[in-house]
Amino acid sequence: MAEKYDGPILEIENLSISFFTRLFEIPAVMDFSTTVMPGEAMGLVGESGCGKSTVALGVMQDLGVNGRIVGGSIKFKGRNLNDMSREELAKIRGKEIAMIYQEPMASLNPAMKIGKQLMEVPMIHEGVSEKEAYQRALEVVTDVRLPDPERMLDAYPHQLSGGQQQRIVIALALMANPSLLILDEPTTALDVTVEAAVVEIVKELGKKYGTSMLFISHNLGLILETCDRICVMYSGEAVETGSIKDVFDKMRHPYTQALFRSIPLPGANKNSRPLVAIPGNFPLPNERPNGCNFGPRCDYFESGLCDASDIPMDDIAGDDRHESRCLRFRDIDWDAPIRAAVEVQKAEIGDVVLKVDNLKKYYEVAASALFSHGEKKVVKANETLSFTARESETLAIVGESGCGKSTLAKVLMGLETATDGHIVLNNKGVESVPIQERDTATVSSIQMVFQNPFDTLNPSMTVGRQIMRALEVFGIGKNESARRQRMLELLDLVKLPRDFADRMPRQLSGGQKQRVGIARAFAGDARIVVADEPVSALDVSVQAAVTDLLMEIQREQKTTLLFISHDLSIVRYLSDRVMVMYLGHVVEIGSTDQVFSPPYHPYTEALLSAVPIADTSVTKEHIVLEGDIPSAMDPPSGCPFQTRCRWKKDVPGGLCEQEVPPMKKLADGHQIKCHLSDEKLARMTPVIKIAAE
Repeated sequence: MAEKYDGPILEIENLSISFFTRLFEIPAVMDFSTTVMPGEAMGLVGESGCGKSTVALGVMQDLGVNGRIVGGSIKFKGRNLNDMSREELAKIRGKEIAMIYQEPMASLNPAMKIGKQLMEVPMIHEGVSEKEAYQRALEVVTDVRLPDPERMLDAYPHQLSGGQQQRIVIALALMANPSLLILDEPTTALDVTVEAAVVEIVKELGKKYGTSMLFISHNLGLILETCDRICVMYSGEAVETGSIKDVFDKMRHPYTQALFRSIPLPGANKNSRPLVAIPGNFPLPNERPNGCNFGPRCDYFESGLCDASDIPMDDIAGDDRHESRCLRFRDIDWDAPIRAAVEVQKAEIGDVVLKVDNLKKYYEVAASALFSHGEKKVVKANETLSFTARESETLAIVGESGCGKSTLAKVLMGLETATDGHIVLNNKGVESVPIQERDTATVSSIQMVFQNPFDTLNPSMTVGRQIMRALEVFGIGKNESARRQRMLELLDLVKLPRDFADRMPRQLSGGQKQRVGIARAFAGDARIVVADEPVSALDVSVQAAVTDLLMEIQREQKTTLLFISHDLSIVRYLSDRVMVMYLGHVVEIGSTDQVFSPPYHPYTEALLSAVPIADTSVTKEHIVLEGDIPSAMDPPSGCPFQTRCRWKKDVPGGLCEQEVPPMKKLADGHQIKCHLSDEKLARMTPVIKIAAE
C-alpha cells in the first residue's frame, strides 16, 4: 500500500518543456502550473498539439532524446522529480505513478499471457510471492468487471476485444496501487457504451483506492463525468483552470467559451442554433503570436493590450482556485447571447432517392482462418435491413463497432455486393452490381467521405490534381482547363483558398484534408454522400466547421447525406432521421425527435445514457451495458440484443431468447424491433433530462 500523504500529490509550477532539433528549440509547454490533491481527479483538455501529452510525459520524466524541461518544477509528494536519479525514478514509475495510454496494445506484451503480465508488477515492485501476486491479479481483474477472471488471466492479449484490453491496462496500472494515475485519452478508440463502462470503472476504482488522477482528453463531456477540476490548455499554455462547476458554468477565458460553442449540446440545432466554429487555425509552436496565443482567433482581442507582452494567470475572486490567462476577462459580458450565425431555412425534404429492402450481407469464412480447411462459418454482417432516404435528408446510422454500419456503406458503394435483398438507386437495382461494373452516372451519384482524411489522399499528388482526377473519372469538363476551373470552384465550395490547389497533402492540417475529401466526394454532383465517421478524427473546433460545411453544401446541392457515427450528440444536432443498428439488425428507426425521446429500443436507451454531455444542467439515467457485443459469427438466438438487455425480464415465456422480434410500428414513421408490450414501452422515462432554466 502506498503510504498516506496529505499534501499535494502532484504540484507543477511554471513548467516549460522544449524539444530541440539541430537548428532550433521548439517550445511545447510554457509557464504551466497545476496542483492535484490526494484523491482528486484533474482533467486536462485542449486541441491536438496544445501540449497535454507533453505535460504527462514530463511528469513521467519520459521526454525522449530531444525533449527537455527548460524551466519550472514538477513535484510528486513534495519531491522534485527533475532532481531524481534514474534509479529513484525507476522505483516511482509504475509503482507510485502509473500511466494508461490511448492505445492498449502499446502497453501489453502480445507474447505473454495476461496473468503473467499483471503478476510481474507486484513481484518486481514489492517482491511478493507468485501465489500472492496471482490473488492480487485475480482481485484487480474482478475489480475492472471482466467476465470469468481465471480465463482472462490465462488468455493472450489478442484474444480480448479492445474494451477488454483497455480494462486489462487499467488493471495493470492499478496492480501497484499508485498514488497518481495518468490517463492519456484512454477511451478514444472505444465505442461509446464501452467508454461509459470504462469511465465508470475508473471513477469507482479512484474512490476505492483513493488514487489521484490526471485525465487527458479532448472530450469535455467525459471530463465533466470523471473529474473534480479542469485545466484548459491552448498552444502550450494553461489558459483557464478551476473546479468543473466554475469552468463549465462561469467560464472566464475566450478560448474555453469558443470550445463550448463548437460542440453540440442539447438544444443546438443545425438550422436555428448552428455551432460556432473557432475562426483561423491553431498556431504552430514556432509561429506563436506576441502576447496572447489565442489573440488572432479571439472575438475580444484588443490591439496594443492583448499583444503587448506575455500574459500571466490571474485569480478570479470568489471561486475555488479559478484562474484565467486573459487581460480582459473582467470587462467581457460573459452572459451575452451568442451572436447567431445567420439562421438558415430548413431544406425541403424531397422524393425517395435510395430504397433498401430486406438487404442481407453474409460473409463465409473458414472456421480456422489460418488453415482454410474445416467447416465454413457465416458472418451475418447485415440482416434484413430496410429503409429509405430522401433528397436533402440527413439519415444518421448509429451503433457500436461491429454492428454492420460500414458493411452497409460498402454494399451501397458497390465495394461489396449484397447476399440478398434490393437496393434501388436512381430507379435502378444496384445490389448485385460491383463498382467496376457500375456506369459513371451511378458511381458519381453515390460518393463517400471517409473517417480518416490522412488515408484517402495520395501523398505524391497535389490537392488540385486529386480533385481533377475525380472530375476526369466522372467525365466532367470538356478539357483540362474546364476541369481546372471546376476544381477551383470546388475549393471555394469547401472554403479552402484557391492556392491550396498546388499544395501537397502533407502541408495540410487534418481538417483541411477532410475538406479536400469532401470536395472530391461532391466533384461528380453526388446525389447521395455516405459520410463514415467524417469528423471523429478531428478536434472539436474543426469538427464544428466541417459539420457545418457538410450541412451547407447539402442545402445548396440538395444532397442526401447518410451520416455514419457513434457520436450521438453530433447525430442529434444534424440528422433528420436516425437508424440504430445492432449486430446487423436495424433495431430502431424514426425522426431524430422520436429516437431521442421515449419509448426507446432498450439498446437505444443504453446508447443515449452512455453519451458524455458537457453540460452541468443535464442529468442522465445511468445504464451501463453488461458484457461485450456478441460475435456476428455466432449471434445469440432470438433477439440480437437479449444477452445485454435490462428489460428482458419484462417479456414473459423466454420469448426474447427464442424469436427475432417483429418490427413494431409506433408513431408515424417510428419503428422498434422489440418484444416489449406497448404498455411497457409507453412507461419508459427520458434518459437525458435538462434542468429548467
